[in-house]
Amino acid sequence: MPDRQIADDRIIRETGLEARIAGIVIPVLSAAGYRLVRVHLSGQDSLTLQIMAEQPDGSMTVEDCEIVTRAVSPVLDVEDPIDRAYELEVSSPGIDRPLVRIGDFEAAVGHTAKMETSVMVGGRKRFRGRITEVTGDKLLLEREKVAEDEDPTSEIPLEAIGEAKLVLTDDLIREALRKEKKERQQLKKARRGKNSGADA
Repeated sequence: MPDRQIADDRIIRETGLEARIAGIVIPVLSAAGYRLVRVHLSGQDSLTLQIMAEQPDGSMTVEDCEIVTRAVSPVLDVEDPIDRAYELEVSSPGIDRPLVRIGDFEAAVGHTAKMETSVMVGGRKRFRGRITEVTGDKLLLEREKVAEDEDPTSEIPLEAIGEAKLVLTDDLIREALRKEKKERQQLKKARRGKNSGADA
């Protein structure tokens, strides 16, 4: 049985059955070198269990998804947390990723996000705007749509956020493409170094 004591450093977590499933898969993911982003159950007649995971650097390839699927499937079969048939889907967070860790919010500074809080913050629970700063236990959000007499900047305690994700914008896509290009160049460089070392 997996060790359930492995820490979950996410600040946004599941509840109910999804939380139980998260508790089962986190140690398995950790042992395989991955971390959990989100567990989500959806569907009425046909149930889908989505496990969103990533490597510690935020990357997640198709091959990684296959590795995670092979790792978690037998454990879920043994633990059997869902009392009916379901389809397992392992995926990457994607460009417009959910924000679940403090590091996710920090990396999202300058980008547009939408979020919902579990309690009222400044008279509202739904927010959409550009994250301008993350400090300590709160973030500053420059809201897109505000009334004339409203302050466009909202200060949101991180612990109050129930759900948050990036919004797919041109800037976000450009940054993702730049990051991907840089990673490809680094991989190419590492391979060249490896090959020249083997030739020596």
